Amino acid sequence: MRTGGGDPIREAARILAERRNAVVLTGAGISVESGIPSFRGSQGMWAKYDPMEYATLHAFMQSPRKVWEMLTEMVSVCGFASPNAAHKGLATLEETGVVRAVITQNVDGLHQAGGSRRVIEFHGNLDELICVYCWKRYPTRDRWTPGSVPLCDCGEILKPNVVLFGEPIPWLAQEQAEEEARTCGVLVVIGTSAQVSPACDIPRIAKESGAAVVEINPEETFLTGNVTDIHLRGSASEVIGKIVIFSRDPTLQIPRG
Repeated sequence: MRTGGGDPIREAARILAERRNAVVLTGAGISVESGIPSFRGSQGMWAKYDPMEYATLHAFMQSPRKVWEMLTEMVSVCGFASPNAAHKGLATLEETGVVRAVITQNVDGLHQAGGSRRVIEFHGNLDELICVYCWKRYPTRDRWTPGSVPLCDCGEILKPNVVLFGEPIPWLAQEQAEEEARTCGVLVVIGTSAQVSPACDIPRIAKESGAAVVEINPEETFLTGNVTDIHLRGSASEVIGKIVIFSRDPTLQIPRG
């Protein structure tokens, strides 16, 4: 299903309102407006820290204090961030029965803070620390302060309960995400090119199962010419805000500016 002509945002809102069983897949781009830079790009985390040196499970096991130099920056930035209008807009679409679940590659917890209730976290969450030796878990706020290296009761250095390179995706999150993709009527992809495995499988699974794929990204991605049915350019907050309005009343006219 490729659409042509007319207002693509209005068309996307119409499809969402009619099918009312949408699932959303989000990446770093949705949180940029909350002040969290994406990992890639000239201003991203990987421009400052080599991910193979700072973001692998092997690196953490070998030099956890060194890896915490990078983790401290991540936890600090995400800890001060607040959900933006895109996060809140998705929560509104969930409340009105349009969106049923959010699958996120982000670890910032902003979907939950913005009001979304059904959130599947592909890569974990920075709000929790885990010991890779005894597997005890702690709320991050209870064990970590800026500049510190948090320790477990067993004496080992704690790791944020997020997926580092070299770690598998939590099996339950992957199973739930793939099931949502197989059974949704619309998949909305926001702020990600979905090229990293296994998140890259989600749009393909949805498409092959008959779902319409709506992509919200400022620029074209690998998905745009291969999987996407409707590509909506612009910031996530702006586009989601209009979709919320149009899904309630498709006849409305929104002034430009």
